[in-house]
Amino acid sequence: MDKRTTEREAVAELRDGMTIGIGGWGSRRKPMSIVREILRSPVKDLTVVTYGGPDVGLLCNYGKVKKLIYGFVSLDSIPLEPHFRKARQAGAIEAAELDEGMLQWGLLAASHKLPFLPTRSGMGSSVLDINPDFKMVKSPYADGEELVAMPALDLDVAFIHMNRGDVRGNGQYLGPDPYFDDMYCRAAKKRFMTVEKVVDTAAMANEGPLQSRIINRTMVDGVIEAPNGAHFTECPSDYGRDEAFQKEYAATAKDPDAWEAFRAKYLDVETEADYQEAVKNR
Repeated sequence: MDKRTTEREAVAELRDGMTIGIGGWGSRRKPMSIVREILRSPVKDLTVVTYGGPDVGLLCNYGKVKKLIYGFVSLDSIPLEPHFRKARQAGAIEAAELDEGMLQWGLLAASHKLPFLPTRSGMGSSVLDINPDFKMVKSPYADGEELVAMPALDLDVAFIHMNRGDVRGNGQYLGPDPYFDDMYCRAAKKRFMTVEKVVDTAAMANEGPLQSRIINRTMVDGVIEAPNGAHFTECPSDYGRDEAFQKEYAATAKDPDAWEAFRAKYLDVETEADYQEAVKNR
């Protein structure tokens, strides 16, 4: 079954108020071509679940986010995403700040179709104070230990980016870390995967070991070939992070005029191809 589609067709599946998951980690292997297509769409009031990076800053800046559920929001070489910081400090979004392990456990619970999973993550910290709706659960076994009942993070739609994929929806990463992209896919009702390159299934064996093929065709509804689609985040081994571009983006958080110029040049364009051309010619 050929599952190839486009960013525009994938984002057309979104409706106001949906809960979406965005894979990757900080400023690493983010499905940025999808994020840019969301910016061009009319959708709003999204709940976004992510280990956040520039995906969060851009979506907040465009008024797309109602609620953010996150373990962190970082640009990696810049510790805190400045556009997220601005939105958070202004109270422009609802925020559910979690321990990183709690976010993982919430995705895992959703992927197993469970209402929650018990965890020690978050205990002994202020995470439970700032998330008063979270409950504790007592172990039914002899020790009776009290644990955090991390609720499932059920997603309407998940978006991930891989290095390679085939037309059927198998996906492969070639960098050092799979992150939790497979969990996002299993936790969602619909799943879309952008890839640097669509290849024959057999060719994936020449790219990396079997363990690198963490996404299988049952986990994906649409495949989008998006060369440089993770820009300006890194996507090793295909390319590193565009630090100069990221620095330019981050600096606009303190300068409204610079933000408007940046937005007009790179973001308020009609297509992803226009974005890539603007980046190439900068």
